[in-house]
Amino acid sequence: MNTSKSITKDPGMVTKDSGAVKKKPSQKKMRALKPAACSDGGKALEGRQCHGYVVKSGLVFHQYVKNALINMYSKFSDVKGAMRVFSLVPGYDVYSYNVVLNGLVQQGFLNEAIQVLERLMGESVEWDSVTYVTVFGLCACLKDLKLGLQVHCRILTSDAELDVFVNSAIINMYGKCGKVINARKTFDWLQVKNVVVWTGIMAAYFQNGCFEEALNLFSEMKINDVSPNGFTFAVMLNSTAGLFALRHGNVLYGEIVQSGFKDHVIVGNALINMYAKCGDIEAASKVFLDMMYRDCITWNAMICGFSHHGLGKEAMALFHDLLAAGECPNYVTFVGVLSACSHLGLVKEGLYYLNQFMRQVGVEPGLEHYTCVVGLLSKAGLLDEAEELLRSIPVELDVIAWRTLLSACHVHRNYGFGRRIAEFVLEMDPNDVGTYTLLSNIYAKAKRWDGVVKIRKLMRERNIKKEPGVSWIDIRNVTHVFVSDDCQHPESTQIYEKVKELLARIKPLGYIPDVTAVLHDVEEEQKEDYLSYHSEKLAIAYGLMHAPLEAPIRVFKNLRMCEDCHSAAKLISKLTNSMIIVRDANRFHSFQNGCCSCADYW
Repeated sequence: MNTSKSITKDPGMVTKDSGAVKKKPSQKKMRALKPAACSDGGKALEGRQCHGYVVKSGLVFHQYVKNALINMYSKFSDVKGAMRVFSLVPGYDVYSYNVVLNGLVQQGFLNEAIQVLERLMGESVEWDSVTYVTVFGLCACLKDLKLGLQVHCRILTSDAELDVFVNSAIINMYGKCGKVINARKTFDWLQVKNVVVWTGIMAAYFQNGCFEEALNLFSEMKINDVSPNGFTFAVMLNSTAGLFALRHGNVLYGEIVQSGFKDHVIVGNALINMYAKCGDIEAASKVFLDMMYRDCITWNAMICGFSHHGLGKEAMALFHDLLAAGECPNYVTFVGVLSACSHLGLVKEGLYYLNQFMRQVGVEPGLEHYTCVVGLLSKAGLLDEAEELLRSIPVELDVIAWRTLLSACHVHRNYGFGRRIAEFVLEMDPNDVGTYTLLSNIYAKAKRWDGVVKIRKLMRERNIKKEPGVSWIDIRNVTHVFVSDDCQHPESTQIYEKVKELLARIKPLGYIPDVTAVLHDVEEEQKEDYLSYHSEKLAIAYGLMHAPLEAPIRVFKNLRMCEDCHSAAKLISKLTNSMIIVRDANRFHSFQNGCCSCADYW
């Protein structure tokens, strides 16, 4: 009977007879082990001391030692130190390039990574699978499709192994570059597909806004007996958030609990995001409180979730908890904090965070922060100050920042100021349909029907079409979609009767149709008819007809909610003792007992 075992040969071992005898490591490798041990132990000071020792001894010129030093500095996130060793000490192998490239990509030094890649391509160093994975990752970060195609062609004509990691990197690259079709072709070409590859193609669809396709792939993966991991569930939850499909998110949550991934941080973060975006902020908060481990993304998801729902006090309280826990706020944190300040009207606090505190913690203010502060100043009626800020900030502005100020002019009924801002915005972007809509509303509110006609003529000349208002609601696993004056629904007659009944019953509570929201110069009675059957009113009525008792009515709309529907929803919530949650293009509106979470500013 043969009892001998197969022994894998290792460079540090020799075989003799049937046993294995360890070979004593060389002095060169012993020196290299010192920086390697420092990098694994996270001992930066000792690592630099070892660097000084190997330089004095001349061992730094040995490739093994040099690579260990590069790896050590990369693990310390000291990219400059790694580059210094890489550039000053002659001699390069594929490992040196892999470690430097990976460190540069991980730390976001993409221009420097391109320079190293150019040097690599100019030398006769044979690439391995790690090189390809790293370079595809660089292409993905840069969204450089041309470079990605070149690298893909190179690997197909080489002898490099197309393992699961390389294929996942190729799929990720195409997904990040917006070529989901190429990603799918790569995926379909594979004979063996594990959970990493399946998750990669789902992520590619998700990144390109193809949420339904991502969810369909999840079902297909399970049919193929491939079990999801934490990353898979995170992609699925984020795809669900993109569709605002709360019911599907609840089903996924059940699968997550059964699969044992509930306590994974990446899954918890995706759950918070899903519940917040699907309108169930209470469920998001419960997930946050139940999480055993939290990272900065966890805190940010909850702070921004509270802010998006108009819960400024809760967002600010959580921000102070973050600071007390010793977490360092980052760029995204302050977007949520400044948004909360805007909801609460905390002008002094918002300006302090922008001008002082952010810089104290090393966060450079960006476009999103300035847009939040413009919203803060605008809400407080400080329109001149908001315009002055917009014209003085050191970052390149987009139309959204200026449209925030324009919307404030509409809310504060400062029509002259608004017309001037609108004209400026249309010079920046003549195709911005949101600005045309707001300017048309401003003219209508001022009863300047000649201005409304002028805007509509301009839109026709420039072939700019206003997106029709659409609202939808999920009732018992079915999504019901409504447009204004919709008669296509099978129950349209009953829905119209329900709307009439609700509007009649809230008039004694103070409801007065806001006919100024009608952009037509017609009789008052006809204006009321235009208002009565807006898509959100139809969706709310249908929800009250069929939603389970005491369940919140959750409606989603693609455009900004009009003022008349907003006033009606407040009073309907009081009349029916219901919670009505409407997510429009700007934010969430939570109506309860005659009040809205936005405090009538949106």
